[in-house]
Formats: sequence, structure tokens, C-alpha cells
Amino acid sequence: MNKELFSFLFIFISLLVGALYYTNTIQAPFIESTSFLKSNYHKVVKTIQKGFSKHFYQADQISILNEKLDNYENNHLIIQELASEINDLFEANKSKLQTNPQVELVRVLSYEEFGNFNRLWIDIKDYNSSKIYGLVYQELVAGIVIPKNNRPIVLLNKDIKSTYAVSIGSSLAPGIAQGNNSEHIIVKYIPAWLTINTGDEVSTSGLDAIFFKGLKVGKVISTTKSQGFQTAVVMPYYNSNDPSYFHLIRNIK
Repeated sequence: MNKELFSFLFIFISLLVGALYYTNTIQAPFIESTSFLKSNYHKVVKTIQKGFSKHFYQADQISILNEKLDNYENNHLIIQELASEINDLFEANKSKLQTNPQVELVRVLSYEEFGNFNRLWIDIKDYNSSKIYGLVYQELVAGIVIPKNNRPIVLLNKDIKSTYAVSIGSSLAPGIAQGNNSEHIIVKYIPAWLTINTGDEVSTSGLDAIFFKGLKVGKVISTTKSQGFQTAVVMPYYNSNDPSYFHLIRNIK
């Protein structure tokens, strides 16, 4: 009986010790593997977190850079506009008319409407809507200024309602220049007995209280006679569709 009990206890103790020993032996790799996985998991999580942080940081930077780019492009356009305006002012100030106290520089605001390049809104200080003003570009007659809704509107030479007094050639033949909505202007009511030749220069007569005498208008390219008068087709010297500034003739005396 004692022998059997002893054998049982021996076997039990042996199994217990073996279980403890082999359990540690089996558990160790498992625990190490688990620790390795946990460590890698945390590394992956940190990497992903860094990736997200970097992504959002880059997104913020991209947004900031886009805003800076928009500001740069806007500033660049403003600088280009100012440079163009300064250049136009510089060209306008080359005119001899700039020294005349009866003449002032005026700025173009816009076309009256798209598609009509012969009419412009301009900015005039102390505008008198009861007067018609003469408009000059680099000492060339460009057109007239009349009121529309109490605002000053430019009728360039080619506009059909643009009219002013001129003289032609060495004979100083008088006539009335009028726009023709084409590349030419027409001078009407020229006395038939006066000689006019192709190539004669047309200039302002100063008899309309709009322009000074002798401002250049253009050259005669053809003439016709009818009912005691002559009509001349004139190629105007002024031929710009995108002016920024003009010289306005306030008074001629």
C-alpha cells in the first residue's frame, strides 16, 4: 500500500514538474511571438498615424501654396495692368498738347457696348454736358465727346454721329467731316469750285469751337462732285481701337 502510494506520489510530482517545465517551454515562444506582433502592431499604427499627419500637413501646405499662387497671379495681373497704364501715360505725355492749359488728359473707362469699338465711356472732371469737346490722341484728331444720360461718351472718328469742321489741302477748302462706320471718314459740303487732290491733307479748321485749327485728321483718297458740292473720302490718321488715354480740349480760346 505504501509502495503504491509512493509510486502515485512520484508519478504525480513528476507530471507536475514536467507540466511546469514544458508549459514554460511552450509558452515562451508563444509569448515572444505575441510580444513581437504587439510591437509591430504599435509600429504600424504609429507609421499610419505619421502618414495621416503628413498627408494632412501636406494638404494644409498645398492649400496655403494654392492661396499664395492665387495671390501671386492676382498681383501679377495688377502689376501688368499698372505697367500698361504707366506706358500709356508715358506715351500720352509725349504730346505737345500736354503743355497747353486748355487741354487735359482723360482716362477711358470702357466701351459703351461690346462689338461697337467707336464709342467709349470716359472720365472727365467737372463735366459740362452742354458742350461738345474735341478729343485728340498723340496730336491726331480721334473724335468728339457728347453727353449721353448726362455722362461723357466718346464718338470716335468712324462713328456715324461724329462730326466736326475741317479744311483740305493748300486751298484750305472747308468741309464737315463725318464718320461712316467703316475704316474711312467722309468730308461733305466742300465747295465744288475749289480744287481738291488725292493725297491732300485734311486738318481741323477751328471754326466749330471744338478743335484748335490745324490738328491732323487724315488724307484724301478719292473725291466726287454732286449738286454744287464735293465729297471726299478720307483715310484717318488715328486708327486705334484700344486707347487708354486721350487729350480733351476744354476750350479753344
